Amino acid sequence: MKKRSYKELRIFFILWGTQALSQLGSSMTSFALTLWLYQKTGSALETALLSICSYTPYVLMSIFAGALSDRWDKKKVMLVCDTLAACCTVTVFLLLKRDLLCLWHLYLLNALNGLMNTVQQPASDVAMTLIIPKKYYQKTSGMRSFSQSLVTVLNPILATAAFSLWGMDAVIRIDLGTFGIAFLALLFFVRIPKVRGEETKEKEPLLRAAKSGLVFLKENPLLLLLIGFLSGVNLIASAFDATLPAYILPLPNGGETVLGMVSSAAGIATMLGSVLVTFLPRPKNRVRVIYWTMLFSLSIENFLLAFSRSPALWCLGQFIGWSVVPVMNANLDVILRSSIPVEMQGRVYSCRNTLQFFTIPVGFFLGGFLVDEVCEPILAGAADGGMLQRLFGVGKGSGAAMMMFLLGIAGTLFCLGFGRLLEKYRYEDEAVEKE
Repeated sequence: MKKRSYKELRIFFILWGTQALSQLGSSMTSFALTLWLYQKTGSALETALLSICSYTPYVLMSIFAGALSDRWDKKKVMLVCDTLAACCTVTVFLLLKRDLLCLWHLYLLNALNGLMNTVQQPASDVAMTLIIPKKYYQKTSGMRSFSQSLVTVLNPILATAAFSLWGMDAVIRIDLGTFGIAFLALLFFVRIPKVRGEETKEKEPLLRAAKSGLVFLKENPLLLLLIGFLSGVNLIASAFDATLPAYILPLPNGGETVLGMVSSAAGIATMLGSVLVTFLPRPKNRVRVIYWTMLFSLSIENFLLAFSRSPALWCLGQFIGWSVVPVMNANLDVILRSSIPVEMQGRVYSCRNTLQFFTIPVGFFLGGFLVDEVCEPILAGAADGGMLQRLFGVGKGSGAAMMMFLLGIAGTLFCLGFGRLLEKYRYEDEAVEKE
């Protein structure tokens, strides 16, 4: 970027950098709490409920959170939500120090944290729109994706190290320290412009304001189709995420360490993909880029993992599948920010979150159920030396390999079918987006 670009993006750099640091601290706490809880209970289900409690408010309340975000001052919303989330972390710290921390405490506090994130995210998305010149949307989207990927790669490593060496206390102190930096930076060094007509939105009933986000999407079929497409992608991808541990952990050359390596490959891929998208030129057809990248990801990754028995190839499959995700995200981000009026973005983004992400818990359930109740029994009863065993192997984990294959077929057919619908539309970049 040129010197003029740095000046135009100075506020973005401050907000982006400090919020990413705070996100790293929060992610470290979440990961360490998972380790702490599993050590205490030994139950995968009770540990998984931490994520379920965080995610449920996000899916259920997003539509209303966006309407509230649109009528409230964005900076104040972010400061208040960050403060309440930090209070939850302090509560965990105090209960832990007094040896009073129970499962229901964590579930309740995670639900509150999820609710705060539900309100904060649309406010943060709109704030980014307000402080970023339109011509930098693609570049800044790549930078934000890079920081998220970096957090994904670093937080398990740092959290595990801090937890092992100094205990849960140290992880929480790091989290609170990063919160303090982000809070002070936002409070004193970031000015977020007001949205035109923001004050008048307080008179609009909440239900009507929430409904207006859905109405806007209905009146913009391209956006609604893209959200529907990514909802299906999330269903298949989350089923894959549920299948991956059942595939790798039981195999002789698998196990926890290998699963960690394969998972890290996804984070490294998105990080490098985020760097790439920052320098990519503006594509001729953003819609086509979105569905072709997902076709590439959902097909090659699943097929490569289904038919390979080498950890190196598993890592390669994850890398290939996730490397194009930042490219998709950047092009989707440009279309959304350019197509939705800024005064409507909070509620529309929140409607998008509900419609696009509700399939994730469904996908996790379906993936686990189909592996345990359908695919593994089929492979267990397969003829010795038959076609199924030659394709997917023998013993526990072979059913998960079969599930990977089925997900590859589903992803390919879904992307090709939906792509025909999306081909009817083409988003035209406005001249102001050009540098």
